[in-house]
Amino acid sequence: MKSLLGALAVVGWLTAATVAADLDEVVARGELIWAADQEGGGPHVFPDPADPRRLTGFEVELAALLAEELGVKPRFQQGQWDRLPLLLGRAADCVINGIELTPERLRDYSCSRPYFGYSLQLLARRDGPVDTFHTLAAPGPEGRWRVGVLTGSAAESVMRSRSDLEVDVIGYDGTIDSLEQVSSGVLDAAVMDDCIFNFYADRFSRLRTVERPFAGGFYTILTARDTPKLSAAIDAAIGRLIADGRLKSLYDRWDLAGRQQMLMLRDGAEIPVARRKTLGELARDTLPLLLKSAGMTVLLSCLAFPLAVGIGLAVAVGRMHGPTWLKPLLTGYVEVLRGTPLMLQLYAIFFLLPKIGLALPAVAAAVIGLALNYSAYESEIYRAGLKAVPLGQFEASLSLGLSKWQALRYVLVPQAVRIVMPPVTSDFIALFKDTSVCSAITVIELTKRYSVLALSTGRIVELAVVTALLYLCMSWPLALLSRWFERRLERPAADGTEG
Repeated sequence: MKSLLGALAVVGWLTAATVAADLDEVVARGELIWAADQEGGGPHVFPDPADPRRLTGFEVELAALLAEELGVKPRFQQGQWDRLPLLLGRAADCVINGIELTPERLRDYSCSRPYFGYSLQLLARRDGPVDTFHTLAAPGPEGRWRVGVLTGSAAESVMRSRSDLEVDVIGYDGTIDSLEQVSSGVLDAAVMDDCIFNFYADRFSRLRTVERPFAGGFYTILTARDTPKLSAAIDAAIGRLIADGRLKSLYDRWDLAGRQQMLMLRDGAEIPVARRKTLGELARDTLPLLLKSAGMTVLLSCLAFPLAVGIGLAVAVGRMHGPTWLKPLLTGYVEVLRGTPLMLQLYAIFFLLPKIGLALPAVAAAVIGLALNYSAYESEIYRAGLKAVPLGQFEASLSLGLSKWQALRYVLVPQAVRIVMPPVTSDFIALFKDTSVCSAITVIELTKRYSVLALSTGRIVELAVVTALLYLCMSWPLALLSRWFERRLERPAADGTEG
């Protein structure tokens, strides 16, 4: 019931009417709040290397120019790139962060006139086998090619639509992540906006462009549908920046081919608005993907949790009955894993290990990260269970001639396992939901799939309900199992009292 109420609360939050700040309110406030993701990096928005407390980038300067045209000051709002539009009307007035102008975004948001033209670029290692785009049409030495893209970007849409290519498209939350993975050999190639790689080309000298850029488009500024005055004012401001040459000067300062940009913006083509799908079409197109991603959630949970239980039990036994020199090491293991975030641990396993020559597949890294993180918590649960077994049980076992480890295996541990089953089952439910963090290392589980589909289709509420119900259907049996274990534990105690 708590899970159901929580899901309904989320849906209620999503459906709550929010009044976005239109131009009058922005002017009265004296600030234009613009959202971007500084993790995306240059040349858009990134911390200044000389002073990391300060943001820089051509879109930082563009936001300042637009705010000046509106007679206000700019204020930055951080957000995750593929979820930035969700901040409109809640935490931001507009989104300025390399947002591609697409039919779906024209349907769901107010899109400004284009302010930047981009093309997509295929990238590979200089010593790698990918030397032409045509190379990807046939399987590679190890099967399908692995190509990294930014999650939610035009690059992802284009590459996933190319059924003629033998590629597995891997989505990353940060642009630099895919470049790092290509450089270290985890990925075969990457596809991204040409301006991004041009900015980082010196940093990734082991990479090169493959053929000419392709599949171009335009960046747009997103505003909410219910802020028509603000949308019109931003459009007019961009027009003035183009007309008086300030936008060209901005691009020239950032080595972004100012004159070429002005020519592309002048000749920018109209993009038709996407049609909103019916509920039947939405279910047909999204339900199989959601079910497949739910399967990934189940797979991660069922592989990681037994490992966590095994490691946790071993650590608990070692801390209580192991050699003296081992106990502080195991205590440190538990405290380090409990004291650092799961996402940081996943990043270390997936992104840092390849730098020392140990590259793990994303699913394997997710399973290992979840197992190690939860093993620290399981060890504490089992340590409490072992302490709950009377000391006399251990002493009696030794007096009967059992060795120390036989007493642990046949007497103490079975009783401790029986005691801790309810909290262990609850931990399994918690791990089940924590699999959503694995999207940070490119694993597409249920929550990540919902996020991608909700933003691409614009059906946030409907898909939220379906996703919540899927989680409920998967976690509810575990809750029933936990209560069954509790009843099983209470029955012998009740029988003994009556006797």
